[in-house]
Amino acid sequence: MDDLLADFLTETNESLAELDVALVTLERTPNDEATLSFIFRLVHTIKGTCGFLGLPRLERVAHAGENVLGKIRDKALTVTPDIVSQILAALDCIKSIVAHLGATGAEPAGDDSALIATLNATASGEAPAAPEPESETKTDPEVPATISAPTPTAAAQTIRVTVDVLEDLMTLVSELVLTRNQLLQLARTQENAAFSVPLQRLSHITSDLQEGVMKTRMQPIGNAWNKLPRLVRDLSREMNKKIELTMLGADTELDRQVLEFIKDPLTHMVRNSGDHGLETPEERRAVGKPEHGTISLNAFHEGGHIIIEIADDGRGLAIERIKAKAIANGLATEAEVAAMSDDQIARFIFRAGLSTAAKLTAVSGRGVGMDVVKTNIERIGGTVDLKNNPGHGTTFIIKIPLTLAIVSALIVEAGKERFAIPQISVVELVRARREADGTSESAIERINGTPVLRLRSRLLPLVSLSGLLQLGVPLAEDDGAYIVVAQVGTNMLGIIVDRVFDTEEIVVKPVTAILRHVTMFSGNTILGDGSVIMILDPNGIARATGIGAGGDGKLAAPVAAETTHSEDKTTMLLFRANGEQKMAVPLGLVARLEDIPRERIELSCGQPVTQYRGKLMPLVPISGMHDPERESQPVLVFADRDRAMGLMVDKIIDVVDDRLTIELGVARPGMLGTAVIRGEAMDIIDTGFWLTQAAHDWFDGAVPAGEDVRERHILAVDDNAFFRQLLVPMLGAAGYQVTSVASGAEALALRDAGRMFDAIVSDIDMPEMDGLTLARTIRAGGPWAELPLIALTARAEPRDIEVGREAGFSDYVTKSRREDLTEALRACLAEPALA
Repeated sequence: MDDLLADFLTETNESLAELDVALVTLERTPNDEATLSFIFRLVHTIKGTCGFLGLPRLERVAHAGENVLGKIRDKALTVTPDIVSQILAALDCIKSIVAHLGATGAEPAGDDSALIATLNATASGEAPAAPEPESETKTDPEVPATISAPTPTAAAQTIRVTVDVLEDLMTLVSELVLTRNQLLQLARTQENAAFSVPLQRLSHITSDLQEGVMKTRMQPIGNAWNKLPRLVRDLSREMNKKIELTMLGADTELDRQVLEFIKDPLTHMVRNSGDHGLETPEERRAVGKPEHGTISLNAFHEGGHIIIEIADDGRGLAIERIKAKAIANGLATEAEVAAMSDDQIARFIFRAGLSTAAKLTAVSGRGVGMDVVKTNIERIGGTVDLKNNPGHGTTFIIKIPLTLAIVSALIVEAGKERFAIPQISVVELVRARREADGTSESAIERINGTPVLRLRSRLLPLVSLSGLLQLGVPLAEDDGAYIVVAQVGTNMLGIIVDRVFDTEEIVVKPVTAILRHVTMFSGNTILGDGSVIMILDPNGIARATGIGAGGDGKLAAPVAAETTHSEDKTTMLLFRANGEQKMAVPLGLVARLEDIPRERIELSCGQPVTQYRGKLMPLVPISGMHDPERESQPVLVFADRDRAMGLMVDKIIDVVDDRLTIELGVARPGMLGTAVIRGEAMDIIDTGFWLTQAAHDWFDGAVPAGEDVRERHILAVDDNAFFRQLLVPMLGAAGYQVTSVASGAEALALRDAGRMFDAIVSDIDMPEMDGLTLARTIRAGGPWAELPLIALTARAEPRDIEVGREAGFSDYVTKSRREDLTEALRACLAEPALA
């Protein structure tokens, strides 16, 4: 194949992907001249190049499509769903010819006369009916799907490089990372080595080169969404449904390899939402919903991974039908199903062979799909979960790594063998100990023969890695086992290991063919000392042991949304700062505890920083000064979404459970006040204040504390766990009793259970039920209808405030001005302001 033809095929495939989206957008907005011009220009370019390269069949089809578009541009024709269907049919024909061209270098034989005659008749004004799709269901030409998609814009300057070149480059960088790790390992065994300084420089350059090469592999997730508007549009006509597709976060980037893996699962899930989830217009009208159903895609970064949400506002999952199918298919007994929650039952849809479709169609109903989706996503180290809201829709949440090539991993040992566990799966590390009297809150217990750990009032199922892999007798649990707490879907699993080493960036190599049947391994890697070790897959371990492996009724510890009460005991982290002064902070706010070596602390604009998980993390000394002579620095890491900061303290003391009651307020910035913790007076730090020292726009201002107000009971609703943990002690310090929940549905469940509050503080942007819907539901009637309702959100535009008040909010406070919340509560509760 010559270079001209190769370039033509590349450009044409790119144009065809854009044309699908643009045509569906034009169908929704027929008067959008910019989109029409964009479509005409691309089709004209394809036609012109065909003539130059001598591709007559392709040229004839493109020319017929261009004639129709020209008539629309000249206002001789009006855009209708039938005309759009004809042009899409022409594009499908072009795609087929282009695919054959790419495979063989020549046009395939074929007769396009019927298609060309239809297009020519339309261009001449006869407008014949569009061909019906091959389906049992007749279509209604007046039922279009509407798509919310960006208007095409000119692309930035680019050059084309073959994927093979990028893959070779990535392989070389991977080998360089391995060599760097080996040199660093060697340097640790030698003191005052002459090459330590250039080695540190080499390490920095390697990291920068690795990041640069990774960027060349990164692509916007919108590339995987290009075919979805066309799919939804065709599905809408085939199923006689009105469907609106919204896509947010299309510019979120991830590795090309990961992108290829998720294309098919995303397509299947969107198809399922349109078929299973959304009702017909008649059914939606009957239950008071708008005729147009909505499927929404949302992608965003969170830590070192990507979160993708696929949501619909349809009927939700039929729990009773799933129960019946699960029992009929032998997935569970009636007794086991009766003991399960609705969430556990809903997750049966991820099991092979289970489908709730009433009839088999070309779209779905064969019981093959969601199990394959789950398997494919877990194969790349991701997880998939769902939230079901019967009558209101279903949300699927996919969590996947940014890249599969180089990842951060925790190195552990079991049975004298070392293994790597991807850091994305590790929640925390726990050392199980027993006190002298044989009791301990972190002691390993056994329930029905299964080892469990009582971790902060939660039973965590455990599995011994040595026992699972038959590596000999594991260390005695009473000697103080190390437990790696790993996230497995919505569950957590404790993996008992003999030793824990350090985190290390590893290059992922595929599992050899002889070990591919062992699902506990996701790959292998070479460590700095040259040894080859296996990479563990926590999802595979869960499947192998039957613990939390998909809602099958066995022992599992679901990470359910918890209700937090300010009057309950709070898990507190105790530490020393400013010499011997003892302080405390709610442990739920702390993402990690780190002990950072002196050489890893650098200065940026005079302020200490460190490289943490591929980014620079600001370090804030709580004493106001950084001691550069310390060998290592204890740090409390606070993280919220893609932000992180480290609070530098003197010494970490302990973790205790006690009631958090601020008894003495203080006027000092950075402190909420003083509380009695474990019989000692300790200052409770104001985490929000210290966050602003790292990033001035994180929050703005300190929180007033210790105010003498009459105690009132406040309900806080926010899906962000970090902000809930921040809000409870802040309002508690102001004298309020606080209950916090993670969603509007949980809040309404409290209302239905008869709980009463003095005021409600709610976020606006929440999945499933947003704050505006919650406010309208509360104001519609019931015991909470007259309660003060305060919006606490990042949205601060005048239109947002107007919409919030129309929905029923009494007041509107932005999260960047936390100090305004207590003033708003006083005003709503008619409390006198402090002098």
